[in-house]
Amino acid sequence: MVKLYSDADFWAAYRQKRRLLWGFLAATFVYVLGLAGFVTFYVLLPYADPRGTWIIVATSVLTALYMFFSFPYMGISYKRSRAYCKMLRFLSVGLKEYSVLPYKEVDDWTTRDGVDVNVAVFEVRNAKRDELMTRQIYIDGEKDFPPFKEGQFVRLVTQGNLLVEYELLEEPSGKEGD
Repeated sequence: MVKLYSDADFWAAYRQKRRLLWGFLAATFVYVLGLAGFVTFYVLLPYADPRGTWIIVATSVLTALYMFFSFPYMGISYKRSRAYCKMLRFLSVGLKEYSVLPYKEVDDWTTRDGVDVNVAVFEVRNAKRDELMTRQIYIDGEKDFPPFKEGQFVRLVTQGNLLVEYELLEEPSGKEGD
């Protein structure tokens, strides 16, 4: 079976998340130091000094730059890194499902729990009715898409419809479904 994830993947994602957080904390520290410096300089100015207006403008510009940096940085970079770490953590502790299904097609990209995933569609026979249904299996967008061929049976290990391991089968084993 081909494993898509290893412990190294989790630790690399965790280190990236930690670097992003430290980058944000460093930017916040620089902002607080700059703000404290401007406020201290403003307080030390004599009453009605014309330089006070420039200090207020500089403080406003510094605050605006910090806000323009922090919202996208924490809202995009850190949030996506955190979601990826959360997904990897769930892979290590979650309930795994094993199945052998025929591959049908690849669907478009989507976002699942904040992580970009490719969607592989597999056919599943309904247990109560004699009809074919489709099951969407999510494949991490950071990983290469497996070499599935249409109609080929694949042994899957999934956790919450996210592909963890797979094995390409040469011919159907007669065991189909979940």
